Amino acid sequence: MQSRNRIFDDVSQLMTNAMGVAQGAKDEAETAFKSMIDRWMADRDFVTREEFDAARAMAQKAREENESLKTRVAALEEALGKG
Repeated sequence: MQSRNRIFDDVSQLMTNAMGVAQGAKDEAETAFKSMIDRWMADRDFVTREEFDAARAMAQKAREENESLKTRVAALEEALGKG
């Protein structure tokens, strides 16, 4: 009876160790995959969200200034045309 318990203990320990190895392999694979994706993205010259938002804000400001200048030029041309 004692040897049967010993066999179950050994099998249980083997399964526990196998699960630990599997978890370690999973973690290592995830880390390697994340590193690979990070390197791939760095090579593609993608911009960060902050850089994109800053460029978008600058473009919006430039459009607004352009509209303002168009209005001023139109008013000046009208004044010169009437003058």
